[in-house]
Amino acid sequence: MQQYSNKTELIEALQKNYRLYDQEFEGIREEEKDLVKSGIDKTPSQNISYQIGWTHLLLQWESDEKKGIDVKTPAPEYKWNNLRGLYQSFYDQYGFYSLHDQREILQKQVDEIIQWFESLDPETLFVPGQRKWATTAAKWPVWKWIHINTVAPFKNFRAPLRKWKKETGTE
Repeated sequence: MQQYSNKTELIEALQKNYRLYDQEFEGIREEEKDLVKSGIDKTPSQNISYQIGWTHLLLQWESDEKKGIDVKTPAPEYKWNNLRGLYQSFYDQYGFYSLHDQREILQKQVDEIIQWFESLDPETLFVPGQRKWATTAAKWPVWKWIHINTVAPFKNFRAPLRKWKKETGTE
């Protein structure tokens, strides 16, 4: 897994991978955003809804903990062994938006996450046990949760989008 020596590296990785991810949506027509293609597990709308859902959860976990609310990860109605249900909830919650609006929502959330990162001290980001919501048996620091829910999927979900675009002749 990617490692970061400071929050600037983490922010730069997030910005770069988000920008590249967002560019993949260029040229996708609104009327095709929900088009299912064989061998590709998500439509473009589902792909970005997934990203919106996870970035929202990250922000919600932090917000709730700051308010003294007991955070249940991944979400109160879902356990880690029912992620399909969680993903479907993302598709249902965000899939009705236009692709343009979904992109705007995700951009706003990425901006919020960057502001949040900038407010954190290095200990909070890089030392395990600094947030209750990030404390698991694996003892992950906050940066790792951020990476696996932003940088990594922004990078990894580009290939399925490119494949979808190739299949539809959008590329």
